[in-house]
Amino acid sequence: MKKTTSLLALLALTAPVLAQTDAGKRLITIEGGPRGDVRNGPLTFVGSPVKAKVSTLNIEASQAVLAAPKGTALIEAKGKRTADFTGNVKVTRGRLTATGNGLAYSESTGQGVLNGSASATFTPDKTDGDTVTIKAAQMSLDVDNDRSTSTGSVTLSNGTQSGKADKLVFDEQRELALLTGTPSLTRAAKGSQKELIITGQEVRALTKTKTLYVRGGVKLVQGTTTTTGDAVYYDDRKNVAYVVGNAVSVDSKSKVTVKAPASGYLEQRTDLARVRALNSAYKIPTDQFKLTGEK
Repeated sequence: MKKTTSLLALLALTAPVLAQTDAGKRLITIEGGPRGDVRNGPLTFVGSPVKAKVSTLNIEASQAVLAAPKGTALIEAKGKRTADFTGNVKVTRGRLTATGNGLAYSESTGQGVLNGSASATFTPDKTDGDTVTIKAAQMSLDVDNDRSTSTGSVTLSNGTQSGKADKLVFDEQRELALLTGTPSLTRAAKGSQKELIITGQEVRALTKTKTLYVRGGVKLVQGTTTTTGDAVYYDDRKNVAYVVGNAVSVDSKSKVTVKAPASGYLEQRTDLARVRALNSAYKIPTDQFKLTGEK
């Protein structure tokens, strides 16, 4: 009996003392008394809810199954184990809360893949901010870098801003969303200000400051005005967009075309429905839009 109890303690009941390495951070601890083969696994945990922890991720679910690779004893498989969570799965990390039908976690990759109507909310650090909501077919949570990657019919909402993409990477430290795969971002109409839709090859959005950097075949559509260029910096709070690189704006109603000079850019005031060409260089602050650790 003492031997069984010590094995359970080693595998599940107490958090191990670990070196601060990626491998150590990835080890999972599941609370409760499991049933199953203690030495070889798998072990099944059932609770209301089952609680688990890995690095800064806290996981709750109706059931969890801890397993080792085939042919490896569970007690010898630390760093290679998998944990499958099912039923009312909830994951929290700081200001992030994610939910789904199931979560598959791997110690070898440090990735927890949430599936089945995956959804996440990121709350503001101040009461006057907007909550960021992400929905996708699948969402992968990384324990190494406080980052999530969502794929499959991804949507993002942040106050009056909403986005769509095939893939979205959200950096919790930077409060930065990177959208790729036919991405678009829409700023809802407000008062006399018409809806604004921005598309490009890549959209980067700082959700706290409500600023955007979009590059690659950029297009801005607002009412009868369509503006194109190589890249755009948009400040939602100031209602202004700066379009650079072969920038051209056409109003289909008035037939007016505004072109930026070779050395200049276009300034589009989204609150005034006005576009003007400026004969000076504009440098987009691209460093602000890099993911943590990105070169």
